[in-house]
Amino acid sequence: MTTLDTAPQSAPRASFFNDPVIRGIIYQIVVAAVLIAFIVWIVGNTAANLAAQNKTTGFDFLWKTAGFDISFSLLPWSRGSYYWEAFLVGLLNTLLVAFIGIVFATILGFTIGIARLSSNFIVSSIATVYIEVIRNIPLLLQLFFWYFAVLKAMPAVRQSLELPYGSFINQRGIFVPRPMPDEQFGFVWIALAVAVAAVFLLRHWARKRLEATGQRFPVFLTSLVLLIGITAIGWLVSGASVAFDPPVLERFNFRGGLALPPEFVALAFGLTIYTASFIAETVRAGIQSVNHGQTEAAQSLGLKDNDRLRLVIVPQAMRVIIPPLTSQYLNLTKNSSLGAAIGYPELVNVFAGTSLNQTGRAIECIAITMLVYLVLSLATSALMNWYNGRVRLVER
Repeated sequence: MTTLDTAPQSAPRASFFNDPVIRGIIYQIVVAAVLIAFIVWIVGNTAANLAAQNKTTGFDFLWKTAGFDISFSLLPWSRGSYYWEAFLVGLLNTLLVAFIGIVFATILGFTIGIARLSSNFIVSSIATVYIEVIRNIPLLLQLFFWYFAVLKAMPAVRQSLELPYGSFINQRGIFVPRPMPDEQFGFVWIALAVAVAAVFLLRHWARKRLEATGQRFPVFLTSLVLLIGITAIGWLVSGASVAFDPPVLERFNFRGGLALPPEFVALAFGLTIYTASFIAETVRAGIQSVNHGQTEAAQSLGLKDNDRLRLVIVPQAMRVIIPPLTSQYLNLTKNSSLGAAIGYPELVNVFAGTSLNQTGRAIECIAITMLVYLVLSLATSALMNWYNGRVRLVER
């Protein structure tokens, strides 16, 4: 009797060059070799051109005197400062306007995005018009508008417009009282840090309690009490005080106070308004991605509109909002380089502009500037990815 061999037969092995694994490895080696050859050619060609023009390379210029003025600086600056100090000034100015833009664009964007979904026709229409108008006008044109048509059209110094709390606005910017804390105020900052840590611990405990018992805890109100209470205790115990130096109009300009130049105001305002329109659309899409059954379930539990949005809808929408929101943060930081068009002394203007023109070290200045933006982008992405991991849905 003949028996059939039912054992599984191994598939015939492909030839060497037809094997997809081998072929994939060969393709990667070829691409890597071409890329390395291209980089070697670029470096060699650049070195030959620099040698032909008798130009030197290196970063020794960073320790040479800059010899130019910077209109706005968070650090002490004079013509005798070095180029590495100019780099720090430009970097801090970029970080300042990027941080302010991100904070206010997020607040405004979330507000407008939620308002667009409002059942009130007037509110939703205003939000829609804002989004469609602002995001379809190039950012550079908007910066020109805020700088030339709004701030530069303000009255001269002698006819300054007075704002609340002893502030003034004119062609030269906005002048506000300068806070001057005493030496003991450091204890107030320590108390504030302790209060923030206590709020994070409270929120963690409240979430665990809600998951275990289903009982809600008034986190927002308690957090506010903790922040105010602990900070006030630190203030009272340390005996710290804050004096304010108000701007005083003299013959040709203001003396004292804190001056916010029009370049800074126009750039921060323009970046905030422009980026907020894209964040608003991201928020709208995230909220609409939440299944309507979640809203109905929250309504059946008797949650109010604000609680339903804050506790049910937005937490689930965040998993859709975070990835494109990260892109908007990156775009805002990189768009701050447009401040060079209106004279704001950010990194590109100060270091990749004035410093490059004076030293002739184009490769070094551009390479450092590119590296800074790369690091800022990677750091922002890493932080937002970490937060995205905290809010994403976990499958059980």
